[in-house]
Amino acid sequence: MRVFFTGGSGKAGRHAITYLQGQGHHVVNADLTPSGLDVSELLIDLTDAGQVIGAMSQFTDFHELDAGTGVHRYDAVVHFAAVPRVMIGTDGECFRQNTLTTYNVIEAATKLGIPKIIFASSETTYAVCFADRELKPDYVPIDEDHPTVPHDSYAMSKVCNEVTARSFQARTGADIYGLRINNVIEPHEYETMFPAFMDDPALRRRNIFAYIDARDLGHMVDCCLKTDGLGYEVFNVSNDDMSVGITSDEVIARFYQDVPVKRQMRPEETFYANDKAKRMVGFAPKHSWRAVLG
Repeated sequence: MRVFFTGGSGKAGRHAITYLQGQGHHVVNADLTPSGLDVSELLIDLTDAGQVIGAMSQFTDFHELDAGTGVHRYDAVVHFAAVPRVMIGTDGECFRQNTLTTYNVIEAATKLGIPKIIFASSETTYAVCFADRELKPDYVPIDEDHPTVPHDSYAMSKVCNEVTARSFQARTGADIYGLRINNVIEPHEYETMFPAFMDDPALRRRNIFAYIDARDLGHMVDCCLKTDGLGYEVFNVSNDDMSVGITSDEVIARFYQDVPVKRQMRPEETFYANDKAKRMVGFAPKHSWRAVLG
């Protein structure tokens, strides 16, 4: 597939593009800064609607000129570009950029007749991550039916983007899938970060004790590219196990004592349920910190 990918210069995007290229997809990265990858790139400002629709409807590399058949159409758009969290700039600018870029990208894609759009939502929509106190979930494990009423501008922008995506899907009939991505971990970060999580599991409370390996995130995007006809859907994206060394029963006893537990959980099972992604698009994460740290 020919894929227009925004935010491919970021942490998650670089790994996702590399994975998609390995699956045979032709990817064009649209970002403010170069990625350093061997990929066609357009350096654009996604808050400018004209630049977005222009980038999606122009040539991107010299080899595309040789056929003499005009601009190639994209099969899908993957939108990862965003201010990645609060407390980088101002709260209002985080919300403005994240909502405006998402609107521009989805509007351009649907106007150009691109049939599939995959966009990055977030674990933060469930409110736990950036709350101004210890905020516990309504129940565990958290699935896609859990309420999304966050307190911060980043998560608000992601909830707003989900509403935007649902509305565009209703109007156009395109397949638009939102990925509620958990904390993205690169392979080298298991050795540098996870020993601290073993010593103090409370460090992972705001991430619901979960994580997603960057390579498995790329796999999830590929699964969505290969699955047609779902209309509008959102999916939790996480690895199968927790990011701490204690058992699920111990996590419940220490951190979720008064939180309803919806079902019996396996000892190492994630509290950020990924069952829907497995069932509907064939998501099958392969990586784990346990293979590195034992």
